[in-house]
Amino acid sequence: MTAVVHSVPRAADLPAATIRTKVTVPLRFPDGYSTSADVMTFHGLADGREHLLLALGAWEQGLLDGQSAPLVRLHSECMTGDVFGSERCDCGPQLREAVEGIASAGGFLLYLRQEGRGIGLYSKLDAYALQDRGLDTYDANLALGHGEDERDYSAAAQMLGALGTTTVRLLSNNPDKAAQAAARGIGIEQQIPTGVHLSEANSRYLAAKRDRTGHTLELDQAGVAHPAQAARGLQRTPDVLASVEALVPGLRARAEETEQRRRLPAVTVQELQDAGVFRILPPAAVGGYALGARIYGEAVRVLARGDASTAWTAGHLAEHAWMLARWPRDVQAEVFANGQVPLAAATSAPVGLARKVPGGYSISGHWSFASGVMHSRWALLAVHLDSVRLQALVPVADLELVDAWHTDGLRGTGSNDLRADRLFVPDYRVMEWALLAGPDNPGSLIHPDPLIHTPMATLLNLVAPAVAVGSAEYALELFRDQLLVPRKKNGSEVRQADSVMAQARYARASGALAAAQMHWQAALSLLPPEGHGSGIPEAQRASFRLSLALSAEASQEAVRLAAGGSGGSMHRLSHPLQRIQRDVGVLLNHPTLGIDPILEQAGRGLLGLGFTAQSF
Repeated sequence: MTAVVHSVPRAADLPAATIRTKVTVPLRFPDGYSTSADVMTFHGLADGREHLLLALGAWEQGLLDGQSAPLVRLHSECMTGDVFGSERCDCGPQLREAVEGIASAGGFLLYLRQEGRGIGLYSKLDAYALQDRGLDTYDANLALGHGEDERDYSAAAQMLGALGTTTVRLLSNNPDKAAQAAARGIGIEQQIPTGVHLSEANSRYLAAKRDRTGHTLELDQAGVAHPAQAARGLQRTPDVLASVEALVPGLRARAEETEQRRRLPAVTVQELQDAGVFRILPPAAVGGYALGARIYGEAVRVLARGDASTAWTAGHLAEHAWMLARWPRDVQAEVFANGQVPLAAATSAPVGLARKVPGGYSISGHWSFASGVMHSRWALLAVHLDSVRLQALVPVADLELVDAWHTDGLRGTGSNDLRADRLFVPDYRVMEWALLAGPDNPGSLIHPDPLIHTPMATLLNLVAPAVAVGSAEYALELFRDQLLVPRKKNGSEVRQADSVMAQARYARASGALAAAQMHWQAALSLLPPEGHGSGIPEAQRASFRLSLALSAEASQEAVRLAAGGSGGSMHRLSHPLQRIQRDVGVLLNHPTLGIDPILEQAGRGLLGLGFTAQSF
């Protein structure tokens, strides 16, 4: 590996730069992702070039609270990749990935005018010609009389300094960027690799970066490692359940904030992404882990031990990514571009209307209960064309978002309404629901993963009971802690746990929770082992749905008993048990837990009479 040598000015030698202008610019990328950036220019930059800083997400709040270092990418200009989409490098996809990641976490993208590793656009194209004759990207630069890498990050340090930023989380695969930034007085709290963006045209280029200058690129015999592994530094078979378990204390600490915001805080969404939650179900070919329905259900249950709204939202967003992997190849190429797992809301109530028009469909409707829409780029909308139910895939930016989620429970899910009036959707982004929901969906022709063949209803029915059981587990934990805490009464220390009535109530609540957990495990045991089968045999579907419904019902009873024995303070809205009780109350009204139709269909199935509901 060749070291890149620079003459690095010390931090003390750099003059201070000042902000020249700041203007807000809306951004929209070709794949439909949109956000806005505060774009800043500067006076006094060391090299005199017109570098830009794009401040994204909640960057101002991050500077004020100082609790975590901002996420920062030092991105060198690449006209061929950033503007024209050249696949000879990975610059364009890295730019796109960085903008979304930084917008979610809060931080800065520095767009540095250092084309071709500092040698300029014409020289870079000359180097391309030499690469076509067999030289790698570094030897081509040397053959032209340039250095391997002539970039200097002094101006970047000045730009960050002008904002008072001295410590960053650096989004980069390049060790030289971290070394130069540190030498210029910028502390590196963490270096986070970007994704590995492979194309047939850039495989030699990526290998040269790995071998010549130590870029953290995990290339294997096929050319590239799993995109999520490179992007997040995860192992090939990540222990998602352990990662989710580690999130629980933070989710509890932010539960009240989540409820008040009526959406997940940005830090929660980032933690879910980092833990790999959204990658649990999609197949490996699109950046998922394909861990199966059991681990998915258990992950949602564990998240609910932290916060029900977070578990509900995360469960559905993960499930919808799996749903998108059932679409045809052209849609998957669009939504899973560059190894990104898409966040998509889905709603079918009420069903909208579709009309066939040249090249696609015109859709209209007002859809409710779009859980996770506040964090989504895409929306999956149910529409009717005559008597045929279709699903339309639409960028959220093309829809009107209606602030309608004002509820007593699950408030943090942000399950707002969506509206469209004669919105055009191209043909390739509209499919028949029956085809997508069934085992022989278009994605089943692409991916060998058996879960893609699983009928969609199997996973759609898991989220609500998983959240109910996890919430009940948290409620019993709170109840137990409350019973055991000593309190002063008439000069003596007493515990509620020493009361016979409290002991009896806790025993009943524990029994209800045990019943809920047993029903939950009974349902999971009916799922086929990961890598085998494509769903639950019809003879066992009645037991599966019945066990899920009974687990939720027993969870609600456990929560009721815990809340009833927790005294008047429990009725404060900020009390976790108050929130859990309201959340579980809303859960039990969800159609997937409607006990009367479930009992009817389960009874028919157990008696061998056949189901009359297609979704059962």
